[in-house]
Amino acid sequence: MARELTREEKAAIRSLVVKWCANYDRACGCLPLDCECYMLGKCWTGAYCRYFRETVLPLDPALEAALTTEGPRPDFKPCPICGGAVAPDRRQAYCSEACALKAHRRQQREYMRRKRGVIC
Repeated sequence: MARELTREEKAAIRSLVVKWCANYDRACGCLPLDCECYMLGKCWTGAYCRYFRETVLPLDPALEAALTTEGPRPDFKPCPICGGAVAPDRRQAYCSEACALKAHRRQQREYMRRKRGVIC
């Protein structure tokens, strides 16, 4: 079932199209259609430009999950390291391997400080 896009989702779609879409040109709009880009005027979930859906949308996994799931928009929990979106349906605690590595280093540093007796 289709739902109305939120203001944040519309802004995220616009920024992805303007920055990453190979078919978008500021002067002409959508180059294959020779008109305004379909995705810039999008107000509801449902049908998307095929190029946008297959190539551009995977660049933002949180937006992709929000747009491709049926029903209401899923609530994402924030990553404790960088504040990025973490999918709520998995046991994943961090948004990326880099954040997980950074958290592991921080935990190890605190462990070694306590082991040495240095209290901060």
